[in-house]
Amino acid sequence: MPGHVTQVDRLQGLLQRFSVSARMFHSGPLCGINDFDDNGLGQLHLVRRGPLTVRHAGEEHAVHEPSLLFYPRPLAHRFITDASAGADMACANLDFSGGAANPVTRALPAYVQLPLSALPGARPVLELLFDEAFAQRCGRQVLVDRLFDAVLVLLLRHLLDSGLVQSGPLAGLGHPQLARALAAMHDAPARPWTLDALAAVAGMSRSRFAEVFAERVGTPPSSYLTGYRITLAQEALRRGDKLERVAQQVGYGSGAALSRAFASACGLSPRQWLKSV
Repeated sequence: MPGHVTQVDRLQGLLQRFSVSARMFHSGPLCGINDFDDNGLGQLHLVRRGPLTVRHAGEEHAVHEPSLLFYPRPLAHRFITDASAGADMACANLDFSGGAANPVTRALPAYVQLPLSALPGARPVLELLFDEAFAQRCGRQVLVDRLFDAVLVLLLRHLLDSGLVQSGPLAGLGHPQLARALAAMHDAPARPWTLDALAAVAGMSRSRFAEVFAERVGTPPSSYLTGYRITLAQEALRRGDKLERVAQQVGYGSGAALSRAFASACGLSPRQWLKSV
């Protein structure tokens, strides 16, 4: 159609390469004091009925309405509810590929608390999730896990659109022009991107693009691209892919070139890094 502008999918490239899988581990009432230790995973708690008090890292937060409590990275926390009435909740562990190096989790605050009513488009998903989580039907675990995945995508979309994330790649993806350049890097990391090419994708001048990118994302475009490529390389090496193949996938002409960039970024060669993980 004449004049039609293709909408950039700001999350697809990241979520395709850095997947997340949810696994519900609790549904039903939580009464009294419940501690959640650092288990190496993120967690997403959906409060169907409260109230409750949340404590972690010396902070305390009150929850008075149906809410979403999101820990993108491992963080020990405590929920305090009425010893008799409790709070109705569905809780899931979140396994982000790449762990602490995952660019999605790395860009998020340590804790997000959001009323369920503030999550656009989530009502039918949440109704089905709670209905399945609190019942005992065949296929319940698989279905609820996938619904948790859907809630997480809706949450990430909301964080992009709301401006709640002030810095890092998700903040950049929330900027209409930077988002085009970031999505291009995420979708095609092997392309020989230059500052001029990325600025053109963003529809900005070279100098303005470099300035706004560094201010919003927190690092120059070239440094961000290198870090993203190295993180992709780490994931591929962890899967057992050969160095030469990985080098081609992430934009380096040879295994030797990738090894040099890898050592510069990580302080270890790819072989040494693999032994350390």
